[in-house]
Amino acid sequence: MDTNSLNPMFPWNYDIIAVGVTNQRETTIVWDKYTGRPLHNAIVWLDMRTSSTIEKLLDTVPNKTRNKNYLKPLCGLPLSPYFSAVKLRWLSDNVDVVKQAMKKGTCYFGTVDSWIIWNLTGGPNGGKHVTDVSNASRTMLMNIENLKWDPLLIKFFEVTKSVLPEIKSSSEIYGRVADGPLKGVPISGCLGDQQAALVGQMCLQKGQAKATYGTGCFVLYNTGDIRVNSSRGLLTTVAYQLGSYNPPCYALEGSVAVAGAALGWLKDNIGMIENAKKSQEIAEKATDNGSVVFVPAFSGLYAPYWRQDARGVICGITEDTNSNHIVKASLEAVCFQVRDILDAMNEDCGIPLQLLKVDGGMTSNDLVMQMQADLIGINVIKAGFTESTALGAALVAFWGVENNKAATIAMTSGVTYVPQISEDERDMRYKQWKMAVERSLGWEQN
Repeated sequence: MDTNSLNPMFPWNYDIIAVGVTNQRETTIVWDKYTGRPLHNAIVWLDMRTSSTIEKLLDTVPNKTRNKNYLKPLCGLPLSPYFSAVKLRWLSDNVDVVKQAMKKGTCYFGTVDSWIIWNLTGGPNGGKHVTDVSNASRTMLMNIENLKWDPLLIKFFEVTKSVLPEIKSSSEIYGRVADGPLKGVPISGCLGDQQAALVGQMCLQKGQAKATYGTGCFVLYNTGDIRVNSSRGLLTTVAYQLGSYNPPCYALEGSVAVAGAALGWLKDNIGMIENAKKSQEIAEKATDNGSVVFVPAFSGLYAPYWRQDARGVICGITEDTNSNHIVKASLEAVCFQVRDILDAMNEDCGIPLQLLKVDGGMTSNDLVMQMQADLIGINVIKAGFTESTALGAALVAFWGVENNKAATIAMTSGVTYVPQISEDERDMRYKQWKMAVERSLGWEQN
């Protein structure tokens, strides 16, 4: 490919043949399509202020069943404050300037990918208002089967269709950078961050799975061209679509709301650690965890429970418990929640996972990765290249201009963590976790 022809005005950037976008999913932005001015602060994925909107929406479910899975056959998702349509509805109900702009047809809605692409391609001067199928599948507004905005979903959330971006595949040319050093370079890849990590880990075959450990933790299991409708609290989502001419690839997903965020809480709120990097050193001093179990349900529990009424609890404290035990329990909590999700995935798919690929900031903690292998009973493989999300966005962008998936990469070998505890010990510790989860439920009364 003659990359110089992409941008003759900037010949020094000949190495850059395409731009890929990856983003924090579900985070919702509304802006004036004529001026580009945001109409409100972005509402991030973890924001719980939309809980009141969920209660109103549940009241509209037919037959007064208040069934949170009422829309799942259409969009693959349960009613939860997590998803973008709920945030958009909250903005429409509570922010006058947004309500008026939606009535006048002067605003655009988008997740962060849409906002970035619109601005890069010109903004008010011809910017492309688009999103890809992976991000659209997290709004609760896209039909999970035909990959189009669904009229019934739009009606349920009382959204104006004109504010929605055009849905594209994850790998095609959406437009070109309008200005700056990259002027003329095509934007040809777009994936939500977790789907990008799936691609970056090269989990491109049915039955492969990855977990990304950051502020939260997200587990995606590639189900190929089959939409698995979970009966165990998992989400059916679009993993990617490599070009509009190709069928989509689907995934099951489980989300842990609080992973690395628990360490931030120990540092900032409790003053128990100086920084997250020292958590391994501190936790290793707790030679016996003393059966301390920490459920960090600060804003409820996500998959597979989906309980907004859950709140954080620490169980099993004795007079011998010290800060080392609590730090270790906070790390172990992430691993227990990943096991919750993997058990549900195995039951939904009927094929037990053979290994788990991992990436993200917490994978630098060898203790966490070893505990993860111990508690799920299969090998955990850490990628040699840690920025899997960025790599996935780069790959789909390259495939978008090359029109094929032939060009892949040779993954650098990483570290493999092998289970080191017995099945009996694994099951005993998991039983204690489930007991603690039960005690975390029902604290927040509506």
